[in-house]
Amino acid sequence: MDSSMNNLLKWSIENSAPTTTATDGTTPAPAPRSLSPTALHRLLLNAPSDAELMKNAMAAIRSPTTTLDDKLIAFDNFEQLVENLDNANNLGVLGLWEPLVQELEAAEAGRRMMGAWCIGTAVQNNAGAQEMLLSKSPTVLSTLFALSQNDPDTSVRRKAVYALSSAIRNHQPAMDVLLGHIPNDARKEMGEHVDASDMEGVDKLVSWLRRALT
Repeated sequence: MDSSMNNLLKWSIENSAPTTTATDGTTPAPAPRSLSPTALHRLLLNAPSDAELMKNAMAAIRSPTTTLDDKLIAFDNFEQLVENLDNANNLGVLGLWEPLVQELEAAEAGRRMMGAWCIGTAVQNNAGAQEMLLSKSPTVLSTLFALSQNDPDTSVRRKAVYALSSAIRNHQPAMDVLLGHIPNDARKEMGEHVDASDMEGVDKLVSWLRRALT
């Protein structure tokens, strides 16, 4: 181990150890040592970027050798990463939309649920991601609708509704696609046309979708 990394390790150990004082309480705890600029620079250089973390997580999710538990851990990390607007907008650039959408058809309910959850998080209040989702996966709303109404697992249905709700709010193209899957009798209840910017109308549609959760 070179000197800068050795210093980094020593700094980490020393500053994570519990502070101690003399028994009479008069001796102050030693001040934390500062990390040398060289070691700090080395640490920052070695830290993977969010883009790398997302690609690594998806590689683990899609790998046939990764256990289901580890796939779900990777999914959890992925979902937290795409909460960030920039990371969500990078999904298309990184080629991650397609494999993410493919997880909606996984055999395991946990993978389908996490796939829908990640999609919903990525497109929520994000017009760029909403557009990219439809561009990269034109049939995704059809898949999510089928999951929301027919999946045998309640958690999958719930997250599919969440993903649909996130995809259609303030995004008329997604709204129009989804409305094409709504039965005629339900369309009459909410009107033939629902404005994606009308939150009352959107909420009425989402409430109809949630009937499948009971």
